[in-house]
Amino acid sequence: MLKCVAVALIPILSRALEHVAKFLRRNFSHSSLYRKYLEEPCVWVESNTTTLNILSSQAEIGLGFLLVLSLFSWQRNIIQTFMYWQLLKLMYNVPVTAGYHQSMWAKIGRTVDPLVHHYAPFLNKPISAVRRWWLR
Repeated sequence: MLKCVAVALIPILSRALEHVAKFLRRNFSHSSLYRKYLEEPCVWVESNTTTLNILSSQAEIGLGFLLVLSLFSWQRNIIQTFMYWQLLKLMYNVPVTAGYHQSMWAKIGRTVDPLVHHYAPFLNKPISAVRRWWLR
């Protein structure tokens, strides 16, 4: 469960880092302490927001799979897992996060589909049913 918590913190911390960098740059850009210690990290964060958003989407999807795996442990929580997958489905379709999530899901599909077709063709029907639910 500790791994789930650590993975869940990645999107929260990356978005908080973006907001803090923007706030510091906007309000303290004339401060000598800011210019000396924080300007370079803040510029780095603001110039790498795409990378942080990709990392966030990877962590969010990874957390979804960790929650599915946790259903096989004593810590199972079916409602929490279902609600989180509904949230992932929403993030797949919302314009702000759609690009990052859709590219990540496409990458997962390119990796998993050949393996399923080659080693477990009996999973094709369940996977296509899940995809139909996902795209509804």
